[in-house]
Amino acid sequence: MSYKIDTITDNCYKGTTCLINKFDIRDEKKLDMLESQITIAKISLLQTNPIKGNFDFEHYKAIHKFIFEDLYEWAGKIRTVNISKKGTAFVEAKNIMKISNACFFRLKENNFFKNLNTDEFIDNITDFYCVTNNLHPFREGNGRTQRVFLTQLAYEAGYEIDFSEIDTDLLMIATIHASNGVISNLRDVLSQIIRPISNN
Repeated sequence: MSYKIDTITDNCYKGTTCLINKFDIRDEKKLDMLESQITIAKISLLQTNPIKGNFDFEHYKAIHKFIFEDLYEWAGKIRTVNISKKGTAFVEAKNIMKISNACFFRLKENNFFKNLNTDEFIDNITDFYCVTNNLHPFREGNGRTQRVFLTQLAYEAGYEIDFSEIDTDLLMIATIHASNGVISNLRDVLSQIIRPISNN
């Protein structure tokens, strides 16, 4: 877990950067391994049985809760500490609700990106990706929650996003560029894994 946080002990065992967890594991590497195993299994379940919702922030939080509730008491709850990663400072904790309300209201106003041609859909999903990445509302597990939500959102709009096809290093670099206002690289990366769902 490579987040830089305001207080090193927030949600962590005293004197460590290991998140307090339901298994009482205090070794960060062991926790990472277990977290990976559990979340991969939970995400796999969501591929065949998605969480129903209104594609609002409550829906977003419900996805996070399902993926991480076996590990953390705070699954599905917004973070209370400011965090940054690889030089990117995310939305301050005190502003998460305000910005999330605006973000998901805009999604609804745009009819959840339905009835758009491919270029329009890619433009909109890229912008939404940037906003939700900058929001980073949870203490941990933001990327996994975001990918599950976007996959489900895209499917409802008639598109497929296959994140298994993506080069994670390229995505990370593109995301960093996007956080600095250059979104063209992120759009290019996402365009390679987005396609209309065939009706055949």
